[in-house]
Amino acid sequence: MKIAVLSQNPNLYSTKRLIEAGMNKGHEMHIIDHSKCDLIIEKKRPGLIYQGKELEGFDGVIPRIGASITFYGTAVVRQFEMMKVFSSVESQALVRSRDKLRSLQILSRAGLGLPKTIFSNYSKNVGAIIDKAGGAPVVIKLLEGTQGLGVVLADNRNSAESILEAFNGLQARVIVQEFIKEAKGADIRAFVIDGVVVGSMKRQGKEGEFRSNLHRGGSAQIIELTDEEENAAIKAAKCLGLGVAGVDMLQSDRGPLILEVNSSPGLEGIEAATGKNIAGKIIKYVERNVD
Repeated sequence: MKIAVLSQNPNLYSTKRLIEAGMNKGHEMHIIDHSKCDLIIEKKRPGLIYQGKELEGFDGVIPRIGASITFYGTAVVRQFEMMKVFSSVESQALVRSRDKLRSLQILSRAGLGLPKTIFSNYSKNVGAIIDKAGGAPVVIKLLEGTQGLGVVLADNRNSAESILEAFNGLQARVIVQEFIKEAKGADIRAFVIDGVVVGSMKRQGKEGEFRSNLHRGGSAQIIELTDEEENAAIKAAKCLGLGVAGVDMLQSDRGPLILEVNSSPGLEGIEAATGKNIAGKIIKYVERNVD
């Protein structure tokens, strides 16, 4: 098969592993920088131009779309879909998962556990928002933040009010979430492919850090999920329409609480923690659907 990995950086671990896994299975693998593609929109003949040549003959595409280029990256994925090329992450599911507010609403409608979350239209009554989230401490998140950036823990009421007022003054969209104390600065990443959890790890924030992201200096170790956690991860990926997803959860006294569902989850942390060939499983997923 001829498979494209959409990535702006060929040196990223995830990109290199997907290329390696595909080549090991005998596939023709290509790295395509989606930000440099031109779209041909024509009746019954959609196309893509990359490096001066029209892209042809691809069987599958694996999107690795960064948050900063979601709009254009999604348009490129959609164009491949119009060309009858299978995508491991559908364009609509990519858009759905990148909109934090929309995805939380979908997860809530599906009956999944979530930290209590408040969103408002730059309300001046910031005290009421904090109260509705259960009072300080609260977690304040920019809707556009990734990898732990734009996430703040306000440990008392005064700081929470000041942070919200500052964000409102900048007209920056934020959500306010209850702080789950019993999680103790840790979360779970469940990697779901085609409705099956293929690997899971527990990520622990470094000393004095409530964010557990590995990019923020956190550590990870393999973990065996409970049935409730596994079912929650599978259901979260399914209701957002994602064939490949990293589902982030908190362990709480009332069961697993979904934080986020990532449509381009990194492979380095999960492969290191579990010792599993996750990249190979993504290639197998593409193979099944192309066949």
